[in-house]
Amino acid sequence: MSEEKKAPEKKAPEKKAKKPGGNRLARWFRELRSELKKVSWPSRKQVMNNTWVALVVMSFCAVAIWGFDQIASLIVRTLIDFAG
Repeated sequence: MSEEKKAPEKKAPEKKAKKPGGNRLARWFRELRSELKKVSWPSRKQVMNNTWVALVVMSFCAVAIWGFDQIASLIVRTLIDFAG
């Protein structure tokens, strides 16, 4: 009886048990980084221009709302004085 020597069987490396959601956060950050590289960022000049436009529009709206409020208050006071 001849005993044949067999080559040792190669075992696949044991996979570590994955935790539920283990690498999801890391993958999310990698994908976030790659997406942010694709963004077309505005120049500083564009940001400043857009900021000033937003501030002017908000100021105009604030003044308009204040004006309408003053007119409405005047009308209500006049009606109360007239009725009372």
